[in-house]
Amino acid sequence: MEEGGTDRDRKGRGIMRIEPVKVKDKLGRDVILRSAEEEDAGDLIRFMKVAAGETEFLIREPEEFQMSLEEERRFVRSCMDDPGALMILGVVDNCHVGNCSVMGLGPYRRYGHRCQMAVALYREYWGAGIGKLMMETALSAAEAMGYEQAELEVVSHNTGAVRLYQKLGFREYGCFPRNMKYRDGRYADACWMMKRLGAEGAGER
Repeated sequence: MEEGGTDRDRKGRGIMRIEPVKVKDKLGRDVILRSAEEEDAGDLIRFMKVAAGETEFLIREPEEFQMSLEEERRFVRSCMDDPGALMILGVVDNCHVGNCSVMGLGPYRRYGHRCQMAVALYREYWGAGIGKLMMETALSAAEAMGYEQAELEVVSHNTGAVRLYQKLGFREYGCFPRNMKYRDGRYADACWMMKRLGAEGAGER
């Protein structure tokens, strides 16, 4: 990684912000990782609609994403203002290619040690290591934000994603059968995975 990093308000957990960081993917392309801004709302809406039509591993059908530009801007702003949330964008040749998020599980103190993570890319950028780069950055940020464990849900037959998460130190702790039902009548199970952060998770890869 080249220059970049985080900017935190030291009050409480602090606001986490990823300043632009330049990395290389497996194809040697420059990838910029940075926090989402309100101005990214239009790109994020397009991404959600297109990505949902490219894969059956996301929970929405393409037409089910109905957020307006202003609503998406407010959502991005809420992430920027929330000390327990972070949205990271991957950018190649000035084009948004995917994103990764860290979110708390709610306002409850007993859940304060846990965060949820999610990552998605346009299909044409699959397999180039960009998802791994975003996840590694997000995991480091989650630890710096004070979280003790990161959790995610993945469709069980999304074997490429499962292998990636395992390489990053996530372990499978359960399976929810028939988690999703597709239009053609098929069902998909989901795996619940978790990674301990900090010293506890240092030897789990």
